[in-house]
Amino acid sequence: MHIMEGFLPPMWALFWFVMSIPVVAYGLVQLNKLVKEKPETKSLLAVAGAFAFVLSALKLPSVTGSCSHPTGTGLGAICFGPAITSVLATVVLLYQALFLAHGGLTTLGANIFSMGIVGPVVAYVVFKACKKANIGLMPAVFLAAALGDWATYVTTSVQLAVAFPTALGGTFASFKIFATIFAVTQVPLAIAEGIVTALIVNYISQVRVDVLEQLKVIVSSKAVSTS
Repeated sequence: MHIMEGFLPPMWALFWFVMSIPVVAYGLVQLNKLVKEKPETKSLLAVAGAFAFVLSALKLPSVTGSCSHPTGTGLGAICFGPAITSVLATVVLLYQALFLAHGGLTTLGANIFSMGIVGPVVAYVVFKACKKANIGLMPAVFLAAALGDWATYVTTSVQLAVAFPTALGGTFASFKIFATIFAVTQVPLAIAEGIVTALIVNYISQVRVDVLEQLKVIVSSKAVSTS
């Protein structure tokens, strides 16, 4: 998913920066507010950031100019929402671009938009919808993480397609090519990511249920008893 350094035309590289910066700026405001009001969430923030870093660093060859890997942003989206997750993803992507040659600085805006914004938004919406449907915490986490991962790669396919339309068929034909190639590796990777994320949330619910209750990831046992 990380689009490599210098791969996008300057116009599109700039466009995705313009789209991403306001969201990350809002996320910084929300992050500062969260840390001040709920300092006990700092350790979980670190876990969410590390989780995204490790999973998104496990890259496999895929589309020219990009690659396939889990994203790891579902955990952050479920716990903190998409805005704060965009900040975590920005830190992860910047570090990987600078020190791991994974992604790039000119394509940072595009990578933030796909992995740090669209993916987390989809994961967050899916998780909230599953909670309303009362399908259970673990299935909700699994679906949120898996669908958030797929949404990231659909977005990257769009980004590559609009930048490099085919001579025959244009942007839509190009999108089908990119998305089909990504799907070969990303469908199983997203399923695996959903399972791993569910296991992580299950573990956190056992050792720090109080933090998940404060973040409204799970319903407080006190709230259930009084309702």
